[in-house]
Amino acid sequence: MVTNGSSRRYLTVRRLLAASLAAAAIGVAAVGTADADSPRRGRVEVLELKVQNDQYEALDLGPVGPSLGDMDVYSGTAVQDGRSVGRGGGSCQVVQIDGGGVTTQCLITMAVDGGSLTMQSLWTKGSSTPLDMAVTGGTGAYASAHGTVRFWDIGTPDERARAEIQR
Repeated sequence: MVTNGSSRRYLTVRRLLAASLAAAAIGVAAVGTADADSPRRGRVEVLELKVQNDQYEALDLGPVGPSLGDMDVYSGTAVQDGRSVGRGGGSCQVVQIDGGGVTTQCLITMAVDGGSLTMQSLWTKGSSTPLDMAVTGGTGAYASAHGTVRFWDIGTPDERARAEIQR
């Protein structure tokens, strides 16, 4: 037989349990909704972009001519299907000179809807081969991004890029 005091404790425990289960269900529903509204983790997003450079400056910082520390600084617009989808900018700094070869370390940040992407790599100036840059991170929707961005025809009116971003 259940006494009046025991009965109240039993009802209190049941109410707490019911409230806890309801809170857990609401939490799971909220997480499910957040996941539905945001990109799935582990998927690859591909961006085919045309690069329209609008500002460029070559800084000869050491002795006249190529020397360690010289920089190229640039900015531009990322265009996809004829419309602007982001802005970016970066720099390449000379880190090695070997005969006629000038190797630079390049860093770029591109702001797009939902956040920004950062990328970096070494590049031999004047090379006709495509440049592959590592996606090193980002912000917003791209906070955990990694992947590769390949650039062709760098510094020309035909410059383009293909980004394969994993998040």
